[in-house]
Amino acid sequence: MNHQDATDRLIHDRQARTGVWFVGARGSVATTAVAGCAAVTAGLRPPTGMVTQTPPLAGAGLPPLASLVFGGHDTADCPLPKRAEHLTGDGVLPGGLALAVHAELAAADREIRPGGPLPGDTRTDEELISRFTDDLTAFRTRRGLARVVVVNVSSTEPLPEPGAAGLPPSSLYAAAALRAGCPYVNFTPSTGLHSPALAAAAAASGLPHAGRDGKTGQTLLRSVLAPMFVQRALTVRAWSGTNLLGGGDGAALADPAAAAAKNAGKERVLLDTLGAGVEGAVHIDDVPALGEWKTAWDHIVFDGFLGSRMVLQTIWQGCDSALAAPLVLDLARLVARAHEAGLAGPLPELGFYFKDPDGGPAGLAEQFEALVSFADRLREAG
Repeated sequence: MNHQDATDRLIHDRQARTGVWFVGARGSVATTAVAGCAAVTAGLRPPTGMVTQTPPLAGAGLPPLASLVFGGHDTADCPLPKRAEHLTGDGVLPGGLALAVHAELAAADREIRPGGPLPGDTRTDEELISRFTDDLTAFRTRRGLARVVVVNVSSTEPLPEPGAAGLPPSSLYAAAALRAGCPYVNFTPSTGLHSPALAAAAAASGLPHAGRDGKTGQTLLRSVLAPMFVQRALTVRAWSGTNLLGGGDGAALADPAAAAAKNAGKERVLLDTLGAGVEGAVHIDDVPALGEWKTAWDHIVFDGFLGSRMVLQTIWQGCDSALAAPLVLDLARLVARAHEAGLAGPLPELGFYFKDPDGGPAGLAEQFEALVSFADRLREAG
C-alpha cells in the first residue's frame, strides 16, 4: 500500500462507521461489551482479552473501536445504564465505570427495539422477520452506517422439536439479518442460521457469518488440554464436567432442553479431538447466589505407561460476561471486515472463538494459527 492509499484508507476509517446490533441487547454480555468498548476507546481501561488488539492481528483493516455504533433487540426493558449499575454491584464492571460511560450506554439504549415473540404474541414468523428487518435497515440508514453486523448474545433457547411449526426465535432474527443484508454472528448455542429452512437463503445471501456458541471458559480449557493428551499418547478414559451458574445463564440453562443445546457444544471438542468412547458428561446447575459468576469443574481419568491410571482435575472460576464481551467485540470487527473484503458464507477461520465452529481444527493452537492466517488474508485484501 503506497502513501496515498494509506492516507485514503485513514480517511475512510475515520468516516465509516460500523453498526453492531445485539440480539439480547440489554443482557449482561451486550451491556459489558458496550461499556467496555467505550472504556477502551476513552483510554480508561486496557483492551484485555481482545485478541484483535494484539500484534498478530494488527493492520488487518478492522473497524476501529471508536467507529462502532451499538443497537439491538431485546424483550427486556431495563435500560442499559441501570443494567450497568447492576453489573457493577455484581463485580462485573469496576466501580465508577458505569458513570464514566453513561452517555455511551444511554446512546446504545436509545437504539434498542422490542424483540419477540413476546408472551401471547400473535404475529406470524413473517411478520416478526419483517419487523426485525425494518429495525435493522432503519438503524443503518438513521446512523449512516457502512454496514451492520448482527450478533446473537441472547439466552440459550431449547433445540427445536422435530417437525416443529415455525422458526425458533434465534432463527427469526437470523432470517432478518439475511434479509437486511447484515453479516451474522451466533455467540449462543441456539439454532440461528443452522435452521434447514434458512440454508438456501444463507447460501444465496453473499454474506459472511460465524458461529456458534462462544468459547469462554470450560471449553476453552478443554480445547487446550484434549490435544495435549493426544500429542503425549495418553489415553483418556473419562472426562466429566460440572458447571455452577448464576444470573440469567443459570436460570435459562435450568431448562433441560436448553442445557442439552449448551452441552452439545461443550462435548464437541472432546469428540473431535479424542474420538468416541470417552465416558462422562457435562452437568449444569443453577445457583442463583453466584450472580454473574460461574464455577466449572472437570474430572479427567487417563492411562499412562503400562496402564497406570491417573487423574487430572481442574477448576475454572470466572465471570462469563467479562470473558465473552471482548470476544464479541473481536467477532463483530472481524466479520465486518470480512464483509467489506467481499467474503461470503461460513468463516471456519473464526473457530478460535466457538465451541461449535463452522469447520476447521479443534485444538486451540491450530485455531489460533487459522485466525492469524485469516488476518493476513484480510490485510492483503487492502
